[in-house]
Amino acid sequence: MVDGRWVFVSGTTGFDYATMTLASSVVEQTEQCFKNIEAALAEAGATLADVVRVHYILPDPSEFEACWPVLNRYFGEVRPAATMFSANLLDSRMRIEIEVTALKRGS
Repeated sequence: MVDGRWVFVSGTTGFDYATMTLASSVVEQTEQCFKNIEAALAEAGATLADVVRVHYILPDPSEFEACWPVLNRYFGEVRPAATMFSANLLDSRMRIEIEVTALKRGS
């Protein structure tokens, strides 16, 4: 959803729409989440560098630490405000869901 310079990407899971599959590991799902988020942001004229807030939702919060290398690779120097929630997800195979808020740079 886009509102002016604001971009809201919600409910992003690790589902791979190209192959119609969902990997079993939280790390692989996190990787796919970021690919899906990048695609959504690009459609809105934004990038991960524009992300100002991120929410991570995991059924098992102990799995979050394994995701850090993926988060660091995709966000690099970007340090959005972040919150991690523990909650059941729509499909029991889902290990993580990510939503971001971005503020497009420039005019």
